[in-house]
Amino acid sequence: MGFCVCSGATLTCAFGMAPSVLNVLPAARVMTGAPTATIMDNVPLVNIMPFGMCTNPANPTVAAATAAASGVLTPMPCIPVIPAPWAPGSPTVLVGGKPALNNSSKLMCAYGGVINIANPAVYNAQVP
Repeated sequence: MGFCVCSGATLTCAFGMAPSVLNVLPAARVMTGAPTATIMDNVPLVNIMPFGMCTNPANPTVAAATAAASGVLTPMPCIPVIPAPWAPGSPTVLVGGKPALNNSSKLMCAYGGVINIANPAVYNAQVP
């Protein structure tokens, strides 16, 4: 059993240097004290905010800055690139016709980072 994830949840990225916050827009959603998230709340700079600085050399800006610094890893600002929805979502709970996001869901960045939910911002809602 997992927990429903709501707007304000704390996110971490394996290559990010700072935590981020999940922003869920309240359009036609279930409210459990805050808007409840779905697997489709994965839009960079709308739902997924930057994670401070990125340290992954697969990120083109990090690679370019590292090359310019003679091979010394040089972190650059994080702008997540998200090619797919969160996975897995809740198999039994739908929010606005989409699977609810639960605290075990993960999101992949195109540059290789894995985005996790560190604190789901739960408002007394458990998901089977």
